[in-house]
Amino acid sequence: MTTHLTTQPAAAAGTFRIGGDLTVNRLGYGAMRLTGPGIWGEPADPDEAVRVLRRAVELGVNFIDTADSYGPFVSDQLIKKALHPYTDDLVIATKVGLSRPGPDDWRPVGRPEYLRQQVELNLRHLGVETISLLQLHRIDPALPLEDQVGELAGLQQEGKIRHLGLSEVTVEELEKARAVAEIVSVQNLYNLAERKSEDVLRYAEQQGLAFIPWFPIAMGQLAEPGSPLQSVLKDHNATPAQLALAWLLRHSPALLPIPGTSSVAHVEENTASALIELSDEEYQAITAAG
Repeated sequence: MTTHLTTQPAAAAGTFRIGGDLTVNRLGYGAMRLTGPGIWGEPADPDEAVRVLRRAVELGVNFIDTADSYGPFVSDQLIKKALHPYTDDLVIATKVGLSRPGPDDWRPVGRPEYLRQQVELNLRHLGVETISLLQLHRIDPALPLEDQVGELAGLQQEGKIRHLGLSEVTVEELEKARAVAEIVSVQNLYNLAERKSEDVLRYAEQQGLAFIPWFPIAMGQLAEPGSPLQSVLKDHNATPAQLALAWLLRHSPALLPIPGTSSVAHVEENTASALIELSDEEYQAITAAG
């Protein structure tokens, strides 16, 4: 193993070109857990949050996923504090479209004027002139999808957004949005134990879109003693979380897992999962067990 991969293990995950021009290491970092309880307010230890972000980048992570609704804006501001001015290879993706009345309360709002306001606030809080990847966090069912994507496409034409993505959508919704604007990514719930979006993943793979699985580490009963994965865990001296991430990286070249944590130790553990090379037999066993 090269010294580079030892010091920057995220590079072992391989790369993906988002939108054809943003090359990132496939193992990224999700910033949601940097906030307070209920994804609301400041974290208990803001200094540790800054250390987490800086350590992730040191380990080779150059793709960070955040959202205006995390805090709200707490994760954006921590990212700016920790990493601004940003290196040229760092891609920060963010999202708009969910309002936050309080802790653990998430409500879709897709009015064009609201989406525009939130994009402007993201720009300010992140300290950038252009958002590399802006994702519609949820489709607001009260409004036409075309109006929501159309407003974001307008902001893209103004130079405030480089690429557009969607979150929690079906293949049909993806195709509908792609008729309005170029879509380069999709972010759905997906992990070893929850694969309802497998059809969306395969569509993304075929169309050259990035698939960013949120909640990527869940393994359910597969992490318990006596599960069929115990021998694989032992052979690789790995944790269940590392195995879950290694499986995602192997499962599809379109997958860009973004495990999130508020702990430096967990960042180091999660990133090391990129170094795990599953054999065909191990991969098949994990796939079947899930």
